[in-house]
Amino acid sequence: MIDVCDIQVMKPLLAEHGFHFSKAKGQNFLVARWVPEQIAEATGVDSTVGVLEIGPGIGPLTQQLALRTGKVCAVELDTRLEPILAATVGEFDNLEILWGDILKQNVSALVEEKLSGLRPFACANLPYYITSPILTALLEAECFEAVTVMVQKEVAQRIAAKPGTADYSAFTVFCQFYAEPEILFDVPAHCFMPQPKVTSAVIMLKVRKNLPWEILDKATFFRTVRASFAMRRKKLQNGLAAGFPELGKEGAGQVIAACGLPENVRGETLDIPQFAALSNEIFRRKNSG
Repeated sequence: MIDVCDIQVMKPLLAEHGFHFSKAKGQNFLVARWVPEQIAEATGVDSTVGVLEIGPGIGPLTQQLALRTGKVCAVELDTRLEPILAATVGEFDNLEILWGDILKQNVSALVEEKLSGLRPFACANLPYYITSPILTALLEAECFEAVTVMVQKEVAQRIAAKPGTADYSAFTVFCQFYAEPEILFDVPAHCFMPQPKVTSAVIMLKVRKNLPWEILDKATFFRTVRASFAMRRKKLQNGLAAGFPELGKEGAGQVIAACGLPENVRGETLDIPQFAALSNEIFRRKNSG
């Protein structure tokens, strides 16, 4: 098996195929062996698991996943990597590589087709510029037991943030609605080639099997969350009135009171059960007439 984390091995292989790193695709390849090993170990995969890997790159994590799991289905956008991946992971018969854009795929249908009979997990070393849309697609597919991703450390902190903190955002609530996040470890910039300007972190999202809150309408719930964060530092009443013009300021105040929240409450201090209560109250009012 080729040591893809050895620069002395990989630089000649990349040069042989005329490969140049694409800034536009946010390419930073791992050159520290402990990182993919630790990701695969911490994710807890075994022969009963099938993994959808997004963006295998030159294959460091792909190797570690293929050594441990029943099957890996890796989706890669950059076809220039085809001869390189053939050299680095071509020996694995439990690996299938699909060439294309994961954001143009029906993720749950792909998992059902490619990882049938296995416990589905998702893993990815995500380019910073496309973290949110890919994570959104993976969580909304609602077909994984866990999603383990390497992202910019600031993004990991935002995903795992608590209500009322500076990092807490609408994206935090989105992620924690679908999953329970745990930051596993940091990955310094020197672990990559070329080196990014930021520290990365690996975060595991254990997908909720059942929602512990009653949500009458998911669309209203997420609209409520977005409205609550749209006017940060201002009263929740203003955010809800702007996000739901049909309520108006008076109606927004009535919703807040009906949920037992203080009149001057701010949206960024609320937890998911409180957002659920607000959205359910709004949904009932909209559908009572």
